[in-house]
Amino acid sequence: MTYSFLAPSYDALTRDVDYEKVCDHLERQFRRARRPVRTVLDLACGTGSLTWLLAARGYDTTGVDLSEDMLAQARDKSRDVPIPPLFLHQSMDRLDLNDTVDACVCCLDSVNYVTRPALLRRAFQRVHTFLAPGGVFLFDVRTPQALAAMDGQIFLDEDENTFCVWQGAYSPRRRICTYYMDVFRREGEGWSRGQEEHREYAYTLEELTEMLREAGFVHIRLYGGWTSRAPRPTDDRVCFSAGKKE
Repeated sequence: MTYSFLAPSYDALTRDVDYEKVCDHLERQFRRARRPVRTVLDLACGTGSLTWLLAARGYDTTGVDLSEDMLAQARDKSRDVPIPPLFLHQSMDRLDLNDTVDACVCCLDSVNYVTRPALLRRAFQRVHTFLAPGGVFLFDVRTPQALAAMDGQIFLDEDENTFCVWQGAYSPRRRICTYYMDVFRREGEGWSRGQEEHREYAYTLEELTEMLREAGFVHIRLYGGWTSRAPRPTDDRVCFSAGKKE
């Protein structure tokens, strides 16, 4: 999985993502944390849209991502914020910070993109290590039924300079949904074409809860989407909140 061709077009193709709504949910959870939240780690930050938004709301933010191409897009964004984000090129399971943070967020299916459960367990352990006592870890996942429903589905995203068609294929045996993507981007008078293949793993809510407990997290709560209510069987997205002991 790479974002080498998709990265320059990622923001244009994801304009439907309501980052303000996501940020509102995160801040509601920050207020419930057992310590004031001032420093925030955005894990798997991508092009940094959420990282910059959190910085604009006054948080001292650090963005971490495995893709150098996505980080290049994140660094190129320039906004009038109190403290500009720091961006680091790291994988989740090898997270290494100079100091602890009050909160860690990992949004928009990023946990699903870790397709090896052993690596996700290690990532949760690394987050726990660098979370300050009383800090909070927030993330969301696409549910297994949501990923299974992608099988055979074809989607189209486009703007005036980019055309992307992608198809989902779900393997019940491997519990992986693969997205086959063809991206066409306008370059001068012509178009260039790139192909990418992305995968998401269908973790159950019970598996994720147990992984968090194994890593040492407490006060684990689940929410239906970006809401404050409990999950429903029909929810495609579930958000987690987990704390570190004070």
